Amino acid sequence: MMIQLSWVDFLLLAIYAVFTMGIGFVLKESVKSSDDFFLSGRAIPAWITGLAFLSANLGAQEVIGMAASGAKYGIMTSHFYWVGAVPAMLFVGVFMIPFYYGSKARSVPEYLKMRFDEKTRGLNAISFAVMTIFSSGISMYAMGLLLESLLGWNHHFSIWFSAAFVLAYIFLGGLTSAIYNEVMQFFLIVAGFIPLVFLGLRDVGGWAGLTTRLEKVSTANGFGPGAYTHAWSYMGTPQQNPMGVEWFGLAMGLGFVLSFGYWCTDFLVVQRAMAANSMSAARRTPLIAAIPKMIFPFLVIVPGMIAIALTYQSGSSNFALPKKPDGTFNYDLAIPMMMVQYFPSGMLGLGLTALLASFMSGMAGNVTAFNTVWTYDIYQAYIKKDGDDRHYLNVGRQATVFGIVASIGAAYLAASFNNIMDMLQLVFAFVNAPLFATFLLGMFWKRATGHGAFIGLLSGTLAAAIHHGLTLPNGATAGIKGGWMGATHMYSSEMAQNFWTAIWAWTTCFVVTIVVSLLTRPKPDDELRGLVYSLTPRLSDEGLSWYQKPGIVAIGVLILILGLNLVFM
Repeated sequence: MMIQLSWVDFLLLAIYAVFTMGIGFVLKESVKSSDDFFLSGRAIPAWITGLAFLSANLGAQEVIGMAASGAKYGIMTSHFYWVGAVPAMLFVGVFMIPFYYGSKARSVPEYLKMRFDEKTRGLNAISFAVMTIFSSGISMYAMGLLLESLLGWNHHFSIWFSAAFVLAYIFLGGLTSAIYNEVMQFFLIVAGFIPLVFLGLRDVGGWAGLTTRLEKVSTANGFGPGAYTHAWSYMGTPQQNPMGVEWFGLAMGLGFVLSFGYWCTDFLVVQRAMAANSMSAARRTPLIAAIPKMIFPFLVIVPGMIAIALTYQSGSSNFALPKKPDGTFNYDLAIPMMMVQYFPSGMLGLGLTALLASFMSGMAGNVTAFNTVWTYDIYQAYIKKDGDDRHYLNVGRQATVFGIVASIGAAYLAASFNNIMDMLQLVFAFVNAPLFATFLLGMFWKRATGHGAFIGLLSGTLAAAIHHGLTLPNGATAGIKGGWMGATHMYSSEMAQNFWTAIWAWTTCFVVTIVVSLLTRPKPDDELRGLVYSLTPRLSDEGLSWYQKPGIVAIGVLILILGLNLVFM
Protein backbone atom coordinates (compact mmCIF):
# COMPACT_ATOMS: atom_id res chain seq x y z
CA MET A 1 0.00 0.00 0.00
CA MET A 2 3.04 2.28 0.10
CA ILE A 3 2.92 5.31 -2.17
CA GLN A 4 5.22 7.91 -3.64
CA LEU A 5 4.17 11.47 -2.89
CA SER A 6 4.63 14.18 -5.50
CA TRP A 7 6.11 17.58 -4.83
CA VAL A 8 2.57 18.99 -4.63
CA ASP A 9 1.69 16.54 -1.83
CA PHE A 10 4.84 17.42 0.09
CA LEU A 11 4.14 21.12 -0.40
CA LEU A 12 0.68 20.79 1.16
CA LEU A 13 2.10 18.87 4.11
CA ALA A 14 4.84 21.48 4.55
CA ILE A 15 2.35 24.36 4.47
CA TYR A 16 0.28 22.66 7.17
CA ALA A 17 3.36 22.09 9.34
CA VAL A 18 4.47 25.72 8.97
CA PHE A 19 1.02 27.08 9.85
CA THR A 20 0.72 24.78 12.86
CA MET A 21 4.09 25.71 14.29
CA GLY A 22 3.56 29.35 13.33
CA ILE A 23 0.45 29.55 15.49
CA GLY A 24 2.47 28.33 18.44
CA PHE A 25 5.22 30.91 17.88
CA VAL A 26 2.77 33.78 17.36
CA LEU A 27 0.86 32.96 20.54
CA LYS A 28 3.95 32.40 22.66
CA GLU A 29 4.17 36.08 23.61
CA SER A 30 0.54 36.12 24.82
CA VAL A 31 1.18 33.36 27.38
CA LYS A 32 2.19 35.39 30.41
CA SER A 33 0.44 33.48 33.22
CA SER A 34 -0.73 30.00 34.11
CA ASP A 35 -4.31 31.11 33.38
CA ASP A 36 -3.25 32.03 29.84
CA PHE A 37 -1.49 28.69 29.38
CA PHE A 38 -4.21 26.43 30.80
CA LEU A 39 -7.48 28.32 30.12
CA SER A 40 -6.60 30.86 27.41
CA GLY A 41 -7.41 33.65 29.84
CA ARG A 42 -11.10 32.85 29.31
CA ALA A 43 -11.08 35.16 26.29
CA ILE A 44 -12.03 32.98 23.27
CA PRO A 45 -15.27 33.74 21.30
CA ALA A 46 -18.06 31.14 21.11
CA TRP A 47 -17.66 30.09 17.48
CA ILE A 48 -13.96 29.35 18.06
CA THR A 49 -14.57 27.37 21.26
CA GLY A 50 -17.50 25.59 19.59
CA LEU A 51 -15.40 24.30 16.70
CA ALA A 52 -12.55 23.47 19.12
CA PHE A 53 -15.04 21.59 21.34
CA LEU A 54 -15.81 19.40 18.33
CA SER A 55 -12.31 19.26 16.90
CA ALA A 56 -10.72 18.20 20.20
CA ASN A 57 -12.71 14.99 19.73
CA LEU A 58 -11.68 14.68 16.07
CA GLY A 59 -8.55 12.74 16.83
CA ALA A 60 -7.53 9.36 15.49
CA GLN A 61 -10.36 7.73 17.43
CA GLU A 62 -12.85 9.79 15.43
CA VAL A 63 -11.37 9.66 11.93
CA ILE A 64 -9.53 6.35 11.84
CA GLY A 65 -11.61 4.69 14.58
CA MET A 66 -15.05 5.63 13.25
CA ALA A 67 -14.11 4.65 9.70
CA ALA A 68 -12.83 1.35 11.09
CA SER A 69 -16.12 0.92 12.95
CA GLY A 70 -18.00 1.77 9.75
CA ALA A 71 -16.22 -1.13 8.05
CA LYS A 72 -16.75 -3.43 11.03
CA TYR A 73 -20.28 -2.46 12.12
CA GLY A 74 -21.81 -0.56 9.17
CA ILE A 75 -24.26 2.30 9.60
CA MET A 76 -24.84 1.23 13.21
CA THR A 77 -21.69 3.23 13.92
CA SER A 78 -23.86 6.35 13.47
CA HIS A 79 -25.20 5.63 16.96
CA PHE A 80 -21.93 7.07 18.29
CA TYR A 81 -23.13 10.42 16.89
CA TRP A 82 -26.91 10.52 16.81
CA VAL A 83 -27.42 8.62 20.08
CA GLY A 84 -24.01 8.65 21.73
CA ALA A 85 -22.92 12.27 21.27
CA VAL A 86 -25.36 14.98 20.20
CA PRO A 87 -27.99 14.56 22.97
CA ALA A 88 -25.26 14.67 25.62
CA MET A 89 -23.65 17.72 24.00
CA LEU A 90 -26.98 19.52 24.21
CA PHE A 91 -27.42 18.48 27.85
CA VAL A 92 -24.01 19.73 28.93
CA GLY A 93 -24.60 23.08 27.24
CA VAL A 94 -28.05 23.66 28.70
CA PHE A 95 -27.60 22.25 32.21
CA MET A 96 -23.98 21.59 33.20
CA ILE A 97 -21.80 24.34 31.74
CA PRO A 98 -23.37 26.94 34.09
CA PHE A 99 -21.93 25.00 37.04
CA TYR A 100 -18.49 24.53 35.50
CA TYR A 101 -18.12 28.09 34.23
CA GLY A 102 -20.00 29.84 37.03
CA SER A 103 -18.07 28.11 39.81
CA LYS A 104 -14.79 29.50 38.36
CA ALA A 105 -13.29 26.02 38.66
CA ARG A 106 -10.14 25.63 36.60
CA SER A 107 -10.83 21.97 35.85
CA VAL A 108 -13.46 19.27 36.26
CA PRO A 109 -11.62 17.68 39.24
CA GLU A 110 -11.52 21.10 40.91
CA TYR A 111 -15.29 21.34 40.57
CA LEU A 112 -15.52 17.96 42.34
CA LYS A 113 -13.46 19.39 45.20
CA MET A 114 -15.88 22.33 45.51
CA ARG A 115 -18.94 20.09 45.36
CA PHE A 116 -17.68 17.15 47.40
CA ASP A 117 -14.20 17.06 48.95
CA GLU A 118 -10.48 16.77 48.32
CA LYS A 119 -10.27 12.98 48.12
CA THR A 120 -12.93 12.83 45.39
CA ARG A 121 -11.02 15.45 43.42
CA GLY A 122 -7.79 13.50 43.82
CA LEU A 123 -9.28 10.20 42.68
CA ASN A 124 -10.81 11.76 39.58
CA ALA A 125 -7.65 13.71 38.76
CA ILE A 126 -5.53 10.56 38.78
CA SER A 127 -7.98 8.45 36.78
CA PHE A 128 -8.51 11.25 34.25
CA ALA A 129 -4.77 11.79 33.83
CA VAL A 130 -4.35 8.09 33.05
CA MET A 131 -7.24 8.19 30.57
CA THR A 132 -5.82 11.15 28.65
CA ILE A 133 -2.49 9.36 28.33
CA PHE A 134 -4.23 6.34 26.79
CA SER A 135 -6.31 8.52 24.45
CA SER A 136 -3.27 10.46 23.29
CA GLY A 137 -1.39 7.20 22.83
CA ILE A 138 -4.14 5.88 20.57
CA SER A 139 -3.71 8.90 18.29
CA MET A 140 0.06 8.34 18.20
CA TYR A 141 -0.41 4.67 17.33
CA ALA A 142 -2.79 5.56 14.50
CA MET A 143 -0.37 8.12 13.10
CA GLY A 144 2.51 5.65 13.26
CA LEU A 145 0.35 3.08 11.45
CA LEU A 146 -0.51 5.61 8.75
CA LEU A 147 3.03 6.81 8.08
CA GLU A 148 4.37 3.26 8.12
CA SER A 149 1.67 1.91 5.80
CA LEU A 150 1.59 4.76 3.29
CA LEU A 151 5.08 6.23 3.29
CA GLY A 152 7.16 3.31 4.52
CA TRP A 153 8.42 5.21 7.54
CA ASN A 154 9.66 3.24 10.52
CA HIS A 155 6.74 2.76 12.93
CA HIS A 156 8.73 3.77 16.00
CA PHE A 157 10.17 6.85 14.31
CA SER A 158 6.65 7.88 13.19
CA ILE A 159 5.35 7.78 16.76
CA TRP A 160 8.24 9.80 18.16
CA PHE A 161 8.08 12.30 15.29
CA SER A 162 4.38 13.02 15.86
CA ALA A 163 5.01 13.34 19.60
CA ALA A 164 7.76 15.92 19.09
CA PHE A 165 5.63 17.95 16.67
CA VAL A 166 2.66 18.25 19.06
CA LEU A 167 4.94 18.91 22.01
CA ALA A 168 6.48 21.89 20.24
CA TYR A 169 3.36 23.93 19.56
CA ILE A 170 1.64 23.16 22.88
CA PHE A 171 4.81 23.98 24.80
CA LEU A 172 4.90 27.36 23.08
CA GLY A 173 1.28 28.50 23.06
CA GLY A 174 -0.55 26.32 25.59
CA LEU A 175 -4.32 25.85 25.29
CA THR A 176 -4.80 28.84 22.99
CA SER A 177 -2.38 27.34 20.47
CA ALA A 178 -4.21 24.01 20.68
CA ILE A 179 -7.63 25.65 20.23
CA TYR A 180 -6.72 27.70 17.15
CA ASN A 181 -4.94 24.71 15.62
CA GLU A 182 -8.03 22.59 16.30
CA VAL A 183 -10.20 25.06 14.38
CA MET A 184 -7.80 24.95 11.42
CA GLN A 185 -7.73 21.16 11.65
CA PHE A 186 -11.53 21.00 11.60
CA PHE A 187 -11.68 22.72 8.20
CA LEU A 188 -8.83 20.58 6.87
CA ILE A 189 -10.61 17.37 7.88
CA VAL A 190 -13.83 18.46 6.19
CA ALA A 191 -11.99 19.52 3.02
CA GLY A 192 -10.04 16.26 2.91
CA PHE A 193 -12.94 13.88 3.45
CA ILE A 194 -15.73 15.34 1.29
CA PRO A 195 -14.00 14.34 -1.99
CA LEU A 196 -13.20 10.88 -0.58
CA VAL A 197 -16.88 10.22 0.12
CA PHE A 198 -17.92 11.58 -3.29
CA LEU A 199 -15.40 9.50 -5.25
CA GLY A 200 -16.08 6.35 -3.24
CA LEU A 201 -19.85 6.55 -3.63
CA ARG A 202 -19.54 7.29 -7.34
CA ASP A 203 -17.41 4.18 -7.77
CA VAL A 204 -19.88 1.84 -6.04
CA GLY A 205 -22.99 3.27 -7.71
CA GLY A 206 -24.19 5.72 -5.06
CA TRP A 207 -26.03 4.80 -1.89
CA ALA A 208 -28.19 2.25 -3.72
CA GLY A 209 -25.13 0.51 -5.11
CA LEU A 210 -23.43 0.52 -1.72
CA THR A 211 -26.55 -0.97 -0.11
CA THR A 212 -26.60 -3.80 -2.64
CA ARG A 213 -22.93 -4.58 -2.11
CA LEU A 214 -23.25 -4.54 1.67
CA GLU A 215 -26.06 -7.11 1.48
CA LYS A 216 -23.38 -9.59 0.38
CA VAL A 217 -21.25 -8.63 3.39
CA SER A 218 -24.22 -9.16 5.72
CA THR A 219 -25.00 -12.56 4.22
CA ALA A 220 -21.37 -13.66 4.38
CA ASN A 221 -21.26 -12.87 8.10
CA GLY A 222 -24.60 -14.48 8.93
CA PHE A 223 -26.63 -11.29 9.50
CA GLY A 224 -29.84 -10.04 7.92
CA PRO A 225 -29.48 -8.53 4.41
CA GLY A 226 -29.77 -4.92 5.63
CA ALA A 227 -27.74 -5.22 8.82
CA TYR A 228 -24.96 -2.93 7.54
CA THR A 229 -27.28 -0.19 6.25
CA HIS A 230 -30.01 -0.07 8.93
CA ALA A 231 -29.28 1.53 12.30
CA TRP A 232 -32.16 0.06 14.34
CA SER A 233 -33.99 -2.66 12.40
CA TYR A 234 -31.70 -5.54 13.39
CA MET A 235 -31.26 -4.80 17.09
CA GLY A 236 -33.76 -7.30 18.45
CA THR A 237 -30.99 -9.67 19.52
CA PRO A 238 -27.17 -9.36 19.50
CA GLN A 239 -26.82 -12.13 16.89
CA GLN A 240 -28.76 -10.16 14.26
CA ASN A 241 -26.30 -7.28 13.81
CA PRO A 242 -22.53 -6.82 13.35
CA MET A 243 -22.14 -4.75 16.52
CA GLY A 244 -23.41 -7.69 18.57
CA VAL A 245 -25.56 -5.61 20.91
CA GLU A 246 -29.31 -5.39 21.53
CA TRP A 247 -31.21 -2.10 21.67
CA PHE A 248 -31.17 -1.81 25.49
CA GLY A 249 -27.42 -2.36 25.75
CA LEU A 250 -26.84 0.32 23.12
CA ALA A 251 -29.36 2.84 24.46
CA MET A 252 -28.26 2.46 28.07
CA GLY A 253 -24.56 1.67 27.62
CA LEU A 254 -23.76 4.08 24.79
CA GLY A 255 -26.68 6.52 24.60
CA PHE A 256 -26.77 7.23 28.33
CA VAL A 257 -23.72 6.09 30.30
CA LEU A 258 -20.79 6.39 27.88
CA SER A 259 -22.19 9.34 25.94
CA PHE A 260 -23.13 11.55 28.88
CA GLY A 261 -20.10 10.31 30.80
CA TYR A 262 -17.78 11.58 28.09
CA TRP A 263 -19.39 14.79 26.86
CA CYS A 264 -20.58 15.99 30.27
CA THR A 265 -17.60 15.16 32.49
CA ASP A 266 -14.48 14.79 30.31
CA PHE A 267 -12.26 17.79 30.91
CA LEU A 268 -10.77 17.37 27.44
CA VAL A 269 -13.91 18.87 25.86
CA VAL A 270 -15.23 20.84 28.86
CA GLN A 271 -11.93 22.77 28.94
CA ARG A 272 -12.81 24.33 25.57
CA ALA A 273 -16.09 25.71 26.93
CA MET A 274 -14.32 27.00 30.05
CA ALA A 275 -12.00 29.04 27.79
CA ALA A 276 -14.97 31.00 26.37
CA ASN A 277 -15.19 34.75 26.98
CA SER A 278 -18.58 34.73 28.77
CA MET A 279 -21.16 32.46 30.37
CA SER A 280 -23.38 32.81 27.29
CA ALA A 281 -20.51 31.85 24.99
CA ALA A 282 -19.59 28.91 27.21
CA ARG A 283 -23.15 27.53 27.06
CA ARG A 284 -23.31 27.93 23.29
CA THR A 285 -19.99 26.15 22.80
CA PRO A 286 -21.28 22.53 22.83
CA LEU A 287 -24.48 23.57 20.99
CA ILE A 288 -22.43 25.05 18.14
CA ALA A 289 -20.36 21.86 18.06
CA ALA A 290 -23.47 19.64 17.93
CA ILE A 291 -24.57 20.95 14.53
CA PRO A 292 -21.55 19.78 12.45
CA LYS A 293 -21.35 16.69 14.68
CA MET A 294 -24.62 15.51 13.13
CA ILE A 295 -23.14 15.30 9.63
CA PHE A 296 -19.81 13.68 10.47
CA PRO A 297 -21.15 10.11 10.04
CA PHE A 298 -21.37 10.85 6.32
CA LEU A 299 -17.72 11.96 6.25
CA VAL A 300 -16.03 9.25 8.32
CA ILE A 301 -18.36 6.23 8.51
CA VAL A 302 -19.36 5.95 4.85
CA PRO A 303 -15.73 5.53 3.63
CA GLY A 304 -15.36 2.57 5.99
CA MET A 305 -18.58 1.03 4.68
CA ILE A 306 -17.32 1.42 1.12
CA ALA A 307 -14.01 -0.20 2.10
CA ILE A 308 -15.63 -3.36 3.47
CA ALA A 309 -18.04 -3.54 0.52
CA LEU A 310 -15.11 -3.45 -1.93
CA THR A 311 -13.21 -6.02 0.13
CA TYR A 312 -16.04 -8.56 -0.25
CA GLN A 313 -16.50 -7.78 -3.96
CA SER A 314 -14.51 -10.69 -5.33
CA GLY A 315 -13.04 -10.46 -8.81
CA SER A 316 -14.19 -6.97 -9.81
CA SER A 317 -12.13 -4.86 -7.41
CA ASN A 318 -8.43 -4.60 -6.65
CA PHE A 319 -9.20 -3.24 -3.19
CA ALA A 320 -9.08 -5.42 -0.08
CA LEU A 321 -8.45 -4.63 3.57
CA PRO A 322 -5.43 -6.59 4.83
CA LYS A 323 -5.71 -9.10 7.63
CA LYS A 324 -3.85 -9.26 10.91
CA PRO A 325 -1.98 -12.42 11.99
CA ASP A 326 -5.07 -13.56 13.95
CA GLY A 327 -7.13 -13.61 10.74
CA THR A 328 -9.26 -10.52 11.44
CA PHE A 329 -9.38 -7.56 9.09
CA ASN A 330 -7.21 -4.58 9.99
CA TYR A 331 -10.12 -2.14 9.94
CA ASP A 332 -7.91 0.74 11.09
CA LEU A 333 -6.43 0.87 7.57
CA ALA A 334 -9.78 1.59 5.91
CA ILE A 335 -9.29 5.35 5.54
CA PRO A 336 -5.60 5.29 4.46
CA MET A 337 -6.31 2.61 1.86
CA MET A 338 -9.37 4.44 0.55
CA MET A 339 -7.27 7.55 0.04
CA VAL A 340 -4.66 5.59 -1.88
CA GLN A 341 -7.44 4.02 -3.95
CA TYR A 342 -9.20 7.21 -4.99
CA PHE A 343 -6.97 10.25 -4.55
CA PRO A 344 -4.63 11.42 -7.33
CA SER A 345 -1.46 13.39 -6.72
CA GLY A 346 -2.18 16.68 -5.00
CA MET A 347 -5.50 15.53 -3.66
CA LEU A 348 -3.63 12.74 -1.87
CA GLY A 349 -1.54 15.40 -0.14
CA LEU A 350 -4.74 17.10 0.99
CA GLY A 351 -6.10 13.81 2.33
CA LEU A 352 -2.90 13.02 4.20
CA THR A 353 -2.86 16.54 5.63
CA ALA A 354 -6.43 15.99 6.88
CA LEU A 355 -5.38 12.75 8.55
CA LEU A 356 -2.33 14.33 10.15
CA ALA A 357 -4.52 17.18 11.36
CA SER A 358 -6.88 14.72 13.05
CA PHE A 359 -4.01 12.99 14.84
CA MET A 360 -2.52 16.28 15.99
CA SER A 361 -5.93 17.45 17.19
CA GLY A 362 -6.48 14.31 19.26
CA MET A 363 -3.04 14.36 20.81
CA ALA A 364 -3.09 18.09 21.54
CA GLY A 365 -6.53 17.98 23.14
CA ASN A 366 -5.55 15.21 25.53
CA VAL A 367 -2.16 16.69 26.39
CA THR A 368 -3.56 20.15 27.19
CA ALA A 369 -6.17 18.55 29.43
CA PHE A 370 -3.50 16.39 31.08
CA ASN A 371 -1.11 19.25 31.84
CA THR A 372 -3.91 21.32 33.41
CA VAL A 373 -5.16 18.53 35.67
CA TRP A 374 -1.63 17.49 36.61
CA THR A 375 -0.61 21.03 37.54
CA TYR A 376 -3.72 22.23 39.36
CA ASP A 377 -5.25 19.04 40.75
CA ILE A 378 -2.22 16.90 41.54
CA TYR A 379 0.95 19.00 41.77
CA GLN A 380 -0.51 22.15 43.38
CA ALA A 381 -2.93 20.16 45.54
CA TYR A 382 -0.52 17.59 46.94
CA ILE A 383 3.11 18.47 46.12
CA LYS A 384 3.66 22.25 46.28
CA LYS A 385 0.73 24.39 47.40
CA ASP A 386 2.47 27.74 47.81
CA GLY A 387 4.29 28.27 44.50
CA ASP A 388 3.94 31.49 42.54
CA ASP A 389 2.19 31.73 39.18
CA ARG A 390 5.41 31.54 37.16
CA HIS A 391 6.31 28.30 38.94
CA TYR A 392 3.01 26.66 37.97
CA LEU A 393 3.38 27.87 34.40
CA ASN A 394 6.75 26.10 34.23
CA VAL A 395 5.29 22.98 35.84
CA GLY A 396 2.57 22.98 33.17
CA ARG A 397 5.17 23.03 30.42
CA GLN A 398 7.10 20.23 32.11
CA ALA A 399 3.87 18.24 32.43
CA THR A 400 3.38 18.65 28.69
CA VAL A 401 6.70 16.90 28.09
CA PHE A 402 5.88 14.12 30.55
CA GLY A 403 2.39 13.62 29.07
CA ILE A 404 3.81 13.23 25.58
CA VAL A 405 6.42 10.69 26.69
CA ALA A 406 3.86 8.64 28.66
CA SER A 407 1.53 8.69 25.65
CA ILE A 408 4.23 7.04 23.58
CA GLY A 409 4.08 4.03 25.90
CA ALA A 410 0.31 3.84 25.58
CA ALA A 411 0.62 3.91 21.78
CA TYR A 412 2.13 0.44 21.78
CA LEU A 413 -0.78 -1.05 23.75
CA ALA A 414 -3.24 0.11 21.07
CA ALA A 415 -1.75 -2.42 18.64
CA SER A 416 -3.61 -5.20 20.52
CA PHE A 417 -6.96 -4.10 19.01
CA ASN A 418 -8.09 -4.36 15.36
CA ASN A 419 -10.26 -1.27 15.90
CA ILE A 420 -8.91 1.51 18.10
CA MET A 421 -12.47 2.64 18.91
CA ASP A 422 -12.94 -0.63 20.83
CA MET A 423 -9.97 0.21 23.06
CA LEU A 424 -11.08 3.78 23.57
CA GLN A 425 -14.60 2.84 24.66
CA LEU A 426 -13.09 0.34 27.11
CA VAL A 427 -11.07 3.14 28.72
CA PHE A 428 -14.19 5.34 28.88
CA ALA A 429 -16.15 2.50 30.52
CA PHE A 430 -13.65 2.40 33.39
CA VAL A 431 -13.27 6.17 33.90
CA ASN A 432 -16.16 8.18 32.47
CA ALA A 433 -19.05 5.81 33.22
CA PRO A 434 -18.81 5.89 37.03
CA LEU A 435 -17.81 9.55 36.94
CA PHE A 436 -21.05 10.48 35.19
CA ALA A 437 -23.06 8.87 38.00
CA THR A 438 -21.11 10.99 40.48
CA PHE A 439 -21.77 14.19 38.54
CA LEU A 440 -25.43 13.42 37.97
CA LEU A 441 -26.02 12.98 41.70
CA GLY A 442 -23.70 15.83 42.68
CA MET A 443 -25.31 18.43 40.44
CA PHE A 444 -28.95 17.42 40.86
CA TRP A 445 -29.16 15.91 44.37
CA LYS A 446 -27.91 18.17 47.16
CA ARG A 447 -27.95 15.25 49.63
CA ALA A 448 -24.97 13.57 47.89
CA THR A 449 -21.89 13.64 50.12
CA GLY A 450 -18.13 13.53 49.62
CA HIS A 451 -17.85 10.10 51.24
CA GLY A 452 -20.61 8.81 48.99
CA ALA A 453 -18.97 10.21 45.86
CA PHE A 454 -15.53 8.83 46.70
CA ILE A 455 -16.69 5.32 47.64
CA GLY A 456 -19.11 5.31 44.72
CA LEU A 457 -16.34 6.15 42.24
CA LEU A 458 -14.08 3.44 43.64
CA SER A 459 -16.92 0.91 43.58
CA GLY A 460 -17.90 1.79 40.01
CA THR A 461 -14.35 1.39 38.75
CA LEU A 462 -14.02 -1.89 40.64
CA ALA A 463 -17.30 -3.12 39.13
CA ALA A 464 -15.95 -2.30 35.65
CA ALA A 465 -12.77 -4.26 36.40
CA ILE A 466 -14.69 -7.29 37.70
CA HIS A 467 -17.08 -7.34 34.75
CA HIS A 468 -14.21 -6.99 32.30
CA GLY A 469 -12.26 -9.70 34.08
CA LEU A 470 -15.17 -12.14 33.92
CA THR A 471 -16.14 -11.59 30.28
CA LEU A 472 -14.58 -11.90 26.83
CA PRO A 473 -15.58 -11.05 23.26
CA ASN A 474 -16.04 -14.05 20.99
CA GLY A 475 -12.74 -15.30 19.61
CA ALA A 476 -10.57 -13.32 22.04
CA THR A 477 -8.05 -14.74 24.49
CA ALA A 478 -7.71 -13.70 28.12
CA GLY A 479 -5.66 -10.55 28.61
CA ILE A 480 -6.20 -6.91 27.79
CA LYS A 481 -9.60 -7.74 26.24
CA GLY A 482 -10.82 -9.32 29.48
CA GLY A 483 -11.27 -12.79 30.90
CA TRP A 484 -8.28 -12.53 33.23
CA MET A 485 -10.48 -13.63 36.17
CA GLY A 486 -11.87 -16.54 34.18
CA ALA A 487 -14.42 -15.86 31.43
CA THR A 488 -17.95 -16.68 32.58
CA HIS A 489 -19.72 -14.89 29.72
CA MET A 490 -18.92 -14.33 26.05
CA TYR A 491 -20.07 -11.23 24.15
CA SER A 492 -20.63 -11.07 20.41
CA SER A 493 -18.11 -8.21 20.02
CA GLU A 494 -15.69 -6.00 21.92
CA MET A 495 -18.12 -3.09 21.66
CA ALA A 496 -20.97 -5.03 23.25
CA GLN A 497 -18.65 -5.95 26.13
CA ASN A 498 -17.68 -2.27 26.52
CA PHE A 499 -21.31 -1.12 26.68
CA TRP A 500 -22.15 -3.58 29.45
CA THR A 501 -18.93 -2.80 31.33
CA ALA A 502 -20.05 0.85 31.32
CA ILE A 503 -23.57 -0.09 32.49
CA TRP A 504 -22.22 -2.07 35.45
CA ALA A 505 -19.78 0.71 36.37
CA TRP A 506 -22.43 3.46 36.25
CA THR A 507 -25.10 1.48 38.08
CA THR A 508 -22.74 0.42 40.85
CA CYS A 509 -21.44 3.94 41.38
CA PHE A 510 -24.96 5.41 41.32
CA VAL A 511 -26.36 2.97 43.90
CA VAL A 512 -23.34 2.99 46.23
CA THR A 513 -23.15 6.81 46.19
CA ILE A 514 -26.82 7.07 47.23
CA VAL A 515 -26.50 4.49 50.00
CA VAL A 516 -23.31 5.97 51.49
CA SER A 517 -24.64 9.53 51.15
CA LEU A 518 -27.75 8.63 53.15
CA LEU A 519 -25.50 7.29 55.91
CA THR A 520 -23.18 10.33 56.04
CA ARG A 521 -23.61 14.05 56.67
CA PRO A 522 -24.04 16.35 53.65
CA LYS A 523 -22.62 19.84 53.24
CA PRO A 524 -24.83 22.74 54.37
CA ASP A 525 -26.82 24.50 51.66
CA ASP A 526 -24.73 27.67 51.90
CA GLU A 527 -21.65 25.77 50.69
CA LEU A 528 -23.51 24.32 47.71
CA ARG A 529 -24.92 27.46 46.12
CA GLY A 530 -23.82 27.71 42.52
CA LEU A 531 -22.80 24.03 42.56
CA VAL A 532 -26.18 22.24 42.78
CA TYR A 533 -29.13 22.79 40.43
CA SER A 534 -31.79 23.31 43.11
CA LEU A 535 -29.67 25.92 44.94
CA THR A 536 -28.57 27.91 41.88
CA PRO A 537 -30.61 30.77 40.36
CA ARG A 538 -31.79 30.08 36.80
CA LEU A 539 -29.94 31.97 34.08
CA SER A 540 -32.00 34.48 32.11
CA ASP A 541 -32.06 34.47 28.30
CA GLU A 542 -33.72 37.86 28.04
CA GLY A 543 -32.22 40.13 25.41
CA LEU A 544 -30.69 37.24 23.45
CA SER A 545 -31.63 36.38 19.88
CA TRP A 546 -33.40 33.05 19.36
CA TYR A 547 -30.24 31.40 18.01
CA GLN A 548 -28.37 32.44 21.17
CA LYS A 549 -30.88 30.78 23.50
CA PRO A 550 -29.56 27.32 24.47
CA GLY A 551 -33.00 25.77 25.06
CA ILE A 552 -34.37 26.72 21.63
CA VAL A 553 -31.24 25.61 19.78
CA ALA A 554 -31.19 22.30 21.69
CA ILE A 555 -34.82 21.52 20.78
CA GLY A 556 -34.14 22.25 17.10
CA VAL A 557 -31.09 19.99 17.02
CA LEU A 558 -32.99 17.17 18.77
CA ILE A 559 -35.69 17.30 16.09
CA LEU A 560 -33.05 16.98 13.38
CA ILE A 561 -31.42 14.04 15.19
CA LEU A 562 -34.76 12.26 15.49
CA GLY A 563 -35.27 12.72 11.75
CA LEU A 564 -31.86 11.20 10.92
CA ASN A 565 -32.57 8.17 13.10
CA LEU A 566 -35.92 7.65 11.35
CA VAL A 567 -34.38 7.94 7.87
CA PHE A 568 -31.81 5.22 8.65
CA MET A 569 -34.09 3.12 10.83
